[in-house]
Amino acid sequence: MGWRRWVVTAGRAAEKRFDRLKFQLKQQTGWLGPIEVLPYRGYGTPEALFMKGRVLEEQGITQPSASDTVGTNLRNMLRRFASAEIPFARIRARFDDHEVETVADEEGFFDLRFELVASPSTSTAWHPVKVELLWPKENETVGQATGSVLVPIGASFGVISDLDDTVVRSRVTSFFKMVPITLLNNAHTRLPFDGVASFYRALQRGDGGRESNPIFYVSSSPWNLYDLLEDFLDVHGIPAGPLFLKDWSPPSIQDRDKHKLSVIQTLLATYPKLPFILIGDSGEKDPEIYHKVVQEHPGRIRAIYIRSVSSQERDTAVRAIAHEVRSLGVELALVTDTSTAAEHAAQSGFIVAE
Repeated sequence: MGWRRWVVTAGRAAEKRFDRLKFQLKQQTGWLGPIEVLPYRGYGTPEALFMKGRVLEEQGITQPSASDTVGTNLRNMLRRFASAEIPFARIRARFDDHEVETVADEEGFFDLRFELVASPSTSTAWHPVKVELLWPKENETVGQATGSVLVPIGASFGVISDLDDTVVRSRVTSFFKMVPITLLNNAHTRLPFDGVASFYRALQRGDGGRESNPIFYVSSSPWNLYDLLEDFLDVHGIPAGPLFLKDWSPPSIQDRDKHKLSVIQTLLATYPKLPFILIGDSGEKDPEIYHKVVQEHPGRIRAIYIRSVSSQERDTAVRAIAHEVRSLGVELALVTDTSTAAEHAAQSGFIVAE
């Protein structure tokens, strides 16, 4: 196991050196293309706001439509994965009267945190954050963007949901079926499961029908797919929410379970008075991860919904986990369709029955 870790570490170090040299060469020769700042949807509380983003050379990805050809979708996907990051870019961000500066890492990722003196306006849950590139910068119009941060208001619970095979049909359990779905489609042609949009909107509105319960999406998909997944939610009428994706660098690509558990723990700590509903599928380790969350955070989880997308043998294992979770006072419902989950949620008083 030691030699494998050494190979991964050495390969990662070589990749970093190559990327750094490539960036320096582009700067010196004038080959560095237009730069874009990509702020990702953030989250926060009345005391602090959190936002992640990335600085890249413009990727040339075209605006998707339902009539795009397979070739267009494939070209856009290849451009996403061939992205050229801007290492150590300097960023300035503003929210109301607050201003912060930060430096991106070697992969172009940056993290922003605003410590607030006064609570944000309660007239809206989403708040704009202006982001500006300070270095490298060629002119005043390059490297400016506006992102959004969600600060829940009037929430009775939050929702943390997986994406692949929970919200969007991905066939993750079959590599040869997953690859063409991922590479050859776009936000319009990738399909959600039936009823997901209505169910998630009902969860957002809560049992009173007028609440604003936050929904957070956690996935092992790479950050390269962020724009596609954000557009997918918007196109199909699924409530917007912060997306927590994954860096597919060699040291972290196998830590998918740790990634999801870490995000959930962070959200529970950020909103200590807010209970949560967890939604996932049986294709990977969602039931095991959610079981661990229930064990470590008693009283914080109201219910768990797991979509059955794998074998009968796997369903049997999930039912065994459900029995253990039930002994801890939480219902884990293994469902084959969205309507069954919605019926359970209505009976439990999470959503309006109608």
